[in-house]
Amino acid sequence: MQASSAEISCDPRVHARQRPEAVAFAMSATGERVTFAELETRANRGAHLFRRAGIGQGDHVAILMENRRDFLEICFAADRAGIYYTTIGTHLTAPEIAYIVGDCGARMLITSERFADRLEALAPALEGRCALYAVGADLPGAARWEAALEACPATPIEDEAQGLDMLYSSGTTGRPKGVKWALTGEKPGRRSMLVDLLTELFGYAAETRYLCPAPLYHAAPLRHTMVTIRMGGSAVIMDRFDAVAALSLIERHRITHSQWVPTMFVRMLKLPEEERRRFDLSSMQMAVHAAAPCPVEVKRQMIDWWGPILHEYYAGTENNGFVALDTAEWLAHPGSVGRARLGVIHVCDAQGEPLPVGAEGEIYFENGHQFEYHNAPEKTAAARNARGWTTLGDIGRLDADGYLYLTDRKSFVIISGGVNIYPQETENALLSHPAVLDAAVFGLPNPDFGEEVKAVVQLAQPASASPALAEELMRFCRERLSAIKCPRSIDFRERLPREANGKLFKRRLREEYLAALKPG
Repeated sequence: MQASSAEISCDPRVHARQRPEAVAFAMSATGERVTFAELETRANRGAHLFRRAGIGQGDHVAILMENRRDFLEICFAADRAGIYYTTIGTHLTAPEIAYIVGDCGARMLITSERFADRLEALAPALEGRCALYAVGADLPGAARWEAALEACPATPIEDEAQGLDMLYSSGTTGRPKGVKWALTGEKPGRRSMLVDLLTELFGYAAETRYLCPAPLYHAAPLRHTMVTIRMGGSAVIMDRFDAVAALSLIERHRITHSQWVPTMFVRMLKLPEEERRRFDLSSMQMAVHAAAPCPVEVKRQMIDWWGPILHEYYAGTENNGFVALDTAEWLAHPGSVGRARLGVIHVCDAQGEPLPVGAEGEIYFENGHQFEYHNAPEKTAAARNARGWTTLGDIGRLDADGYLYLTDRKSFVIISGGVNIYPQETENALLSHPAVLDAAVFGLPNPDFGEEVKAVVQLAQPASASPALAEELMRFCRERLSAIKCPRSIDFRERLPREANGKLFKRRLREEYLAALKPG
């Protein structure tokens, strides 16, 4: 009889003893393979290095680097040293990085040569407050991580304890917030709420071969990758997403599990049919997607292509609630992101009061995982209503069966003539046009209606951009949506400002247009 996931060890130290030569993870770009024995040695040495640097239980370190071998090894070192580790988005500017390093109180920043230009501007903010280490190359003012690591013992530290990530919200709607959970003080390798939840829903186990096509600094790729490894599975890490490369890796490594965002689906579906069909994807048992609502037609096409293996979930870095569904459930409730698997869902009005079934409002969770925003008690309080239910600021509705449908983020709602317009619906319509690769919809000031709908579009063939195509796309929307939801104008860009994890920087794009409207 096969052991249940609850009976399988989630301690990499156990896997290192029992299966030392098994591959914990591999880097697709470089071909590097890290066994459980190697991960154990490097994690132990990293924990010793933290202690030698004066970093004790409950302290913070920050990681700024691209997807590379050292990234996960450092996280696992922190995971057994009882410290918080904050991973920083690689797209951020020096002032944005300095804000996160200062806000989390990092005692150490570990980075790579790729960020040498930003380190020069960061130096004044780090000096005397935060030790600097570099991987891969010598950087001015930085100690070499590899050299310091080699000088440390490969045995466990004496005061091992379970660490935690303290990740920052992406900042797509304002300054990022550090999401903090309390450290338990327990020894590392114990089961956790997150391990239990993800293994139960998605089946991560020792036989798992997981593909990570997204940046590890983001919550979902990091956590799912680390849970896979903790359960004894093997992860394949891409340095960046590429549609053809991802399909090739699934075939080459016989990938069983993978995680995506809807923009990745769109890019794969836009490949020529013969290109898509030439890869053997039969090893895939589960493909999960999240981060943004997936257009219904896009998901139908993915199910037709990959079969009934698609899972979807809605959650945030805060993990205050978790909503999920499988393919069969989605086909019965198309457009839904699922039912609550952690916490109880409520849809509430502006005062935090529950709304009836079918009504749109802000999504709250009752009895979910408790969190706080680091150094921001006012933001923590704003995420709770009078009943203590918590929200991520998203808008949605529930059907009679308890399935949740996302509408958009509260901060993205366009109010035109007193009517609420949710940009996601318009973006989905535009994405269903064969010429469109990506779309961003937001509101701009209108003297008569308050706001009007603006669209910025990335085409599959940028050279085809023209006023005639813009008119065609607006007609295309009007055939599918009421006129008030359709763009009054469309601009074309070669690329939209998205994070590598798929999240659209809509705020940044809107601010650019607002600045252009200001006189002078």
